[in-house]
Amino acid sequence: MKTITLLLVASFFMSFTANAQIQKGNVMVGGDISRLDLSLNSGNNFSFLIDPKAAWFIQDNLAIGAFLNFDLTTAKGAGSNISYGIGPLARYYISDPKIEVLRHSRFFLEGNVGIQGTNPHVGPSTNGLGIGFGPGLAYFITRNIGLEALLKYQAIVGFGSSATSSDLLLGLGFQIYLPKGRIEKASKEER
Repeated sequence: MKTITLLLVASFFMSFTANAQIQKGNVMVGGDISRLDLSLNSGNNFSFLIDPKAAWFIQDNLAIGAFLNFDLTTAKGAGSNISYGIGPLARYYISDPKIEVLRHSRFFLEGNVGIQGTNPHVGPSTNGLGIGFGPGLAYFITRNIGLEALLKYQAIVGFGSSATSSDLLLGLGFQIYLPKGRIEKASKEER
């Protein structure tokens, strides 16, 4: 019986393709949690970064939506560093089977433009127009959930004690892909 159950579970995970999630009409919701650090040392450090995203697939492999990010780092006696951002984003999934790394994975390119800022306790601050872009990899652990890694260059041009700021960020997170049919069904049930 255990062998049959294991075979059924394995066949479920092997039965889907990574294309169903990135079709026109589907919705992507999730985010990156790059760093969560609660220090237990005497400095009482606290660090938290969250980057929620939501996007709608306007055609197969292409999603357009919005992002919001917030980064807070504090340490006793050292002040707080705060970074923020909000704006539109676009994501394009590369569906070429020749570059498929794993069976249930897809490379993607993500770009964003918006209002962003970085305000450290010590050092230059910049607030203004933020631009980010970079490659990522989504690995679909189920039909509707993808684990992701995203390497993104982020630049801010604006005002503050420094006119520009730039970072290279590695984001790890997940996305939930909601099929168009389930969204339509849920909206009809609410009425």
